[in-house]
Amino acid sequence: MVNTLPDRARVRSRAALLRAGFEQAGAAVVEAPVLVSAEALLDLYGEDLRARAYTTFDALRGEQMLRPDFTVPVVQMHMEGGAEPARYTYAGEVFRRQEEDEARTNEYLQVGFEIFDGSDPEAADAEVFARLQHAVAPLGLKATTGDIGILMAAVDGLNTTEARKRALRRHLWRPARFKQLLDRFAGRTPQPATRTALLEQADPFAEAGPEIGLRSRAEVEARLEALRADAAADPVPEAEVELIEAILKVRETLPYALERLRDIAVDLAPISGAVERLARRSQALSARGVNVEALEFEATYGRTHMEYYDGFVFGFVVERRPDLPAVASGGRYDALTRELGRAVGKPQGIPAVGGILRPGLMVELEDGLWA
Repeated sequence: MVNTLPDRARVRSRAALLRAGFEQAGAAVVEAPVLVSAEALLDLYGEDLRARAYTTFDALRGEQMLRPDFTVPVVQMHMEGGAEPARYTYAGEVFRRQEEDEARTNEYLQVGFEIFDGSDPEAADAEVFARLQHAVAPLGLKATTGDIGILMAAVDGLNTTEARKRALRRHLWRPARFKQLLDRFAGRTPQPATRTALLEQADPFAEAGPEIGLRSRAEVEARLEALRADAAADPVPEAEVELIEAILKVRETLPYALERLRDIAVDLAPISGAVERLARRSQALSARGVNVEALEFEATYGRTHMEYYDGFVFGFVVERRPDLPAVASGGRYDALTRELGRAVGKPQGIPAVGGILRPGLMVELEDGLWA
């Protein structure tokens, strides 16, 4: 139970020290706007983000959000003219709505470290992890790693339609929905009865009444054609579904996880490249002084976090307090740089990885407030 809050000046002082450490590692200090375009964020993450963000409306700029984190504004800044390679650090408030736990703060300081460099992605992953590990070392936290890229590669390699692959990729960060789709595409569960009845109608528009809403008739017809194509598609082979399920069950120390994933890759070749990237990352972490023999790897880790991570993910948590957020976390977000790069004529993006620290929570833990 929290007895008191840490002095805000101490938290700001800790944030400044953490940022200074990243400056010494060659990172340039950057500032990000407090208000960011809601359209850009919603395009990336969908309407789920609206439930977690504070929004307002500007007559000239449209819907705006108080920044829920720094990564998107920093990527936008870099893609508009940053040098390559580059590394950045920042410190400032972020804002998140809390609707389930009133004890969690809705405004807190965040310190971050980001690397934009495609020359050796695994080395960059290891550097970010090791620097954040060093920053939180006195707190005795539990570290967990994962790799969203392995599951993405498995989905991309399925023997099924591109539409089904897109649907599975879109719901990677919603585990329950992902499982529902995978079971339906494999023929384990039938499609909804209402959908079956709709597709069996000779003229679905016969009883539809007047056209209302935002979707045009042409858009509805296109959606119906997509549903018919999906209903006619062959099921995803059961063996491939079982291999994906085997991936999702991997939870071992990193060396054993790597061994298990290599075994799975024998029968699911599309994940081989991602698994070997994991192996190179393990070597890079070891070279940075990380004890990989004891480092935990969970194939499912990061699937309920912000959706821009598409490769390496990690977090440092208080093991005895699973209700608390991660004290430090981060990951790789190459796809985000490609998406935001399109707006400024750089669709190729640039490989990037970063992590954040919560100095307020660090001070609280040092003071024993969450004992």
